[in-house]
Amino acid sequence: MGNDKKQPHFTELVWESTEQNVAIPPRNSSEEVKPNKIRSIKAASDTSVQLQLWDIESEVKEPVTTTEGEFVKRARELEHRKEAPALFVPFKSYWPTYGHMTGAQNRWYFYWRDEVRSGRYHKTDLSYIFLHVYELINGVGWDTPSEGYRQLCQLWEAYRDTYKRLDQYLGGWIADFSFVHHLEVPLSTIVARSRGLAGDLAELELMRCLSSYRELLSFAGLTVMSDYDISKSKFYLGEGKEAAERYIPQVVALIDAYVTRKHGKNLVQMFPPSPPLNRERYLFRSAVYDISLYGYSILIPVVRVSKSLPLRSLITRLFRLTENKLRELMGYRGRLKGVKVDADMDDLVTRFLHREFRKSEQEQKGPVVVIDQEKLERLQTDSEIVRTLLMVEEVVIPDEMSEDDYEIAATTDDEKPKEIVVSVNLDADFEIVRATGWEKFAAVLSPLQREAILLLNEVEGWLPFQKLAVSSGTMPELLIDEINELAMDTLGDLLIDGEEISEEYAPMLQYLMR
Repeated sequence: MGNDKKQPHFTELVWESTEQNVAIPPRNSSEEVKPNKIRSIKAASDTSVQLQLWDIESEVKEPVTTTEGEFVKRARELEHRKEAPALFVPFKSYWPTYGHMTGAQNRWYFYWRDEVRSGRYHKTDLSYIFLHVYELINGVGWDTPSEGYRQLCQLWEAYRDTYKRLDQYLGGWIADFSFVHHLEVPLSTIVARSRGLAGDLAELELMRCLSSYRELLSFAGLTVMSDYDISKSKFYLGEGKEAAERYIPQVVALIDAYVTRKHGKNLVQMFPPSPPLNRERYLFRSAVYDISLYGYSILIPVVRVSKSLPLRSLITRLFRLTENKLRELMGYRGRLKGVKVDADMDDLVTRFLHREFRKSEQEQKGPVVVIDQEKLERLQTDSEIVRTLLMVEEVVIPDEMSEDDYEIAATTDDEKPKEIVVSVNLDADFEIVRATGWEKFAAVLSPLQREAILLLNEVEGWLPFQKLAVSSGTMPELLIDEINELAMDTLGDLLIDGEEISEEYAPMLQYLMR
C-alpha cells in the first residue's frame, strides 16, 4: 500500500502493447482497419490517444422522474379529496409530502385543507401548512393565479403569529409566485414582514409606488431610501413610532404630488435612477417545487432607485422634517438640526400634518359640536316665520263660493267664523333652500372636484377616484379634504364620509350634473 501513491491514476494510464496500434473504426463501419506504424508512447512528439468506448445507452431517452415531479403528480390526483371532520394528529416533517403521513394524519390534513379553502383556519402543525403551500406554489388547488396568490396570502396571515418561521419562507415564495404568473401586486407587505428580502424586492416596490402608486408607499419601503436611521431616534423609540410610520409615507406622497403638479414630472422623473439591471432570482428556494413548471430561476429587471443620490437626499430630509413637525405637534422637546427644504415644501408639510394630526386627535376624542352663531340666528328667524304661518286660523272655502262670496262670509257677524285652509308646503320650501345651497356648492367646485364626486358616487367608485387623484397630481385624502371644506362652507356639512358620499346627500348630486 505504501507504493500506491507512486502509481499512476487510472486516467493517466496509456494503453501499451507490443503489437501495432490499431485505429478504432467508426460505429457501424464495415471498413477494414489498416495497421499503423509503431510509435513510442514516451516520445515527446507523440499526441495522446484517447480510447473511445462504445456506449450502451438506448436511442430513446427515458424520462427523468424527480421527487418533486412525483409530488406534483400525486397532488393533482388528490386535489379534490375531502374528509369528514377528523381528530388532529401531530405531524412534523422537514419536507412534508403525502407519503410521510400516516392514515390518521392524512384524514386530518384533507379535512383541515377543505376547511382552510372555506376560510376556517383551525389550529394545526407547521408541516401541514407547508404541505398545503407546496401544493399551491406547484399550481394545485386554484383555477387562476390571482386565486392562488390570495390563498397563499391568507394562509400566511392566518398562521404567521403562531409560526414565526413562515415569515422566513412565505414572503419569498409569494413574491416568486407573483413573478412567474406576472401578477401586478404590491410587495410592501412582503418587504415589511420578511426582513431578509429587502434588497431587490424593496427596490421593485419602491419603483412601482414612486412611478404609479404613490398612495401605496410604505414606511418599511421608504427606510431603504433614507440615510437617516430613524429607528435610533429617541422620539421614534418612544411615543412617536406610530405617528412617524403613519405620516412619513403620506408626506413623501404629498411632495411627489406637489412636484408633479408644479413641474409636470414626479420625483423619479425629476431624479432618474440608473437603467435597470437584470437580476437572476432562484425560484421557491427550500420548497418542494417541480422546476419543470416555471424553471429553475428567472431574470428580473431591477432599478436601483435607492441609489439615486438626489432623490435619496430629498427622502432623507423629508424623514427628518416630518419628525420635527411631529415633535412639535406632540409637545416633544428638542428638534433635529440641519433640516433644509424649500420654504414652500416646508409650508405644505406643516399645513398638511397640522390638519391630519388634529383631525386624528379629534376622531379619538369624539365629535365636537361647533355652533355657528350666524346660522343659528338665521334658523331662529326661519322658525318664527314658520310658527306664524302655522298659527293662522284655518277657514274652509267651499268650492262653489266665489271670491266675493268669501269676503262677505268672512265679514258677516251673524255667522260662525269659517275655517281658512292655508297650505304651507314646508317640504317644498326646504327643498328650495337645499337646492340653492347645492347650486352655490356646484359653482365653487373645480372640474376635478366635480368629476371626483360623481366617480365616488358610483357603486365601486373608490378605485377610479384614487386613480383620478393620482393622475391629477394629488392624493385621494387631500382631494376629499378640499371637497369637504367647500361643502362645509356652502352646505354646512361634510359631503364625503370615509370613502363614500353621505347617503342623505346622494340624491342631491343631480345639481352637479347640470
